Amino acid sequence: MSNLNKAMLIGRLTKDPEMRYTPSGTAVTNFSIATNRWSTGPDGEKKEFTDYHNIVAYPVGKRNLAEIVAQYTRKGALVYIEGRIQTRSWEGQDGQKRRITEIIANDVQFLEPRGAGDAAGAGVGAARTRPAATDDIPAPDDAPRDVDPDEIPF
Repeated sequence: MSNLNKAMLIGRLTKDPEMRYTPSGTAVTNFSIATNRWSTGPDGEKKEFTDYHNIVAYPVGKRNLAEIVAQYTRKGALVYIEGRIQTRSWEGQDGQKRRITEIIANDVQFLEPRGAGDAAGAGVGAARTRPAATDDIPAPDDAPRDVDPDEIPF
């Protein structure tokens, strides 16, 4: 008998993605999404519940999924994530054992035109800022400043 570890989620980014590079130079992007579900509570009344999912994107095949997600998504964007569930544990600096469950993305699809998630995640008229630059994330010299969604290669 075979095993299956597959997750498929549709949700909105809860904050801007954070991209870093491993010591070997591999891009890794972390972000989280929120998904909503409805359930009937003990009082018989329908209630909406929100679940939060930690997502990790690495380069996949010839596509650098980590860089694509970091470049083209922002807080509030509606995305489809397909990947596998992974739980890892480590010991924190304080000596406490820590554990996290993440979705390792194999595919990320953007479900709205670029910029459509801005109002959904940040509120109408709210200003949004990019995360502060860090020393371990080099800024490419030839990075496009604005891209037409029809030109995205996926």
